[in-house]
Amino acid sequence: MDITDQIALVTGANRGIGREFVQELLNRGARRVYATARRPESIAVDDPRVVPLHLDLTDADSVRAAARAAQDVTVLVNNAGISTGASLVTGDLAEVRREMDTHFWGTLSVIREFAPVLAGNGGGAIVTVLSALSWFSTARAGAYAAAKAAEWNMTNGVRLELAAQGTLVQGVLLGAADTDITADYDGPKIDPREVPRRSLDGLADGSIEVIVDDWTAMVKESLAGDPAPFYARMTQLLGAS
Repeated sequence: MDITDQIALVTGANRGIGREFVQELLNRGARRVYATARRPESIAVDDPRVVPLHLDLTDADSVRAAARAAQDVTVLVNNAGISTGASLVTGDLAEVRREMDTHFWGTLSVIREFAPVLAGNGGGAIVTVLSALSWFSTARAGAYAAAKAAEWNMTNGVRLELAAQGTLVQGVLLGAADTDITADYDGPKIDPREVPRRSLDGLADGSIEVIVDDWTAMVKESLAGDPAPFYARMTQLLGAS
C-alpha cells in the first residue's frame, strides 16, 4: 500500500506513538488523517489535513459515531491503549478488566465498525500496535500482558476473516518506546518515530507482522524453546518487574 492520498484514522492520536503515526502519515502524503482521542481538543497537530475526532474505545456509541463520521477511511491504525500496572492475582480486578476492555474488546469494537467501511473503500488496511508483552509477561504487568496477548491473537483472527474483502491486517510489535506510558521504565527505549516508519514501510511491502526492535525479535525467537531459561534471563534483565 502506498500511503499517498490514503485516508487514515488513528486511535490514541493525542500523544506518544499515535501522534507519531499521524505525523508520519502526513509526511507520506496522506490526504486526510482522522486523529482520534477521548479528548480531541488535546490533539495538537497543525495541519489542515488533520481532523480531530472523539473516540473512546470503551464506549460503543462513541465508536459507532466515529465510524459514521469517517466513512472514507482506507487505513485504520489501532494505537490507543492503557497501562494500569495491575497484577493478575493481587491487583484490582476492575483494573484488570479495564485492560482487557481497552486492548481486546475496545480494539475489536473499532475493527468491527470500520471493517465494512474499509470494504466499501476497496479493502484498505488495518494496523494494530501490539507489544513484546504479547508473548511474555512480568509480575508487574500481568494484566497488560494478558490483554496484549489477547489482542495479538485477535489480530491474527481478524486478518483471516477480512482477507476475502482485501483488507491487509498488520500487527506491529515493539518493546518500550520513549513515551509517557513508559515514563517510569528506566530500561532501553526506542524513538517512538520508528514505530510508524517501520509499520508504513511494512504496508508498502504487504507485511502482516512488523517487529520494530531487537528486544522484540529476541522475545519472539525464544518462543520456540523451553520458557524456563527465557524467564530466568528476563528476571536478570528486568529484576522483579
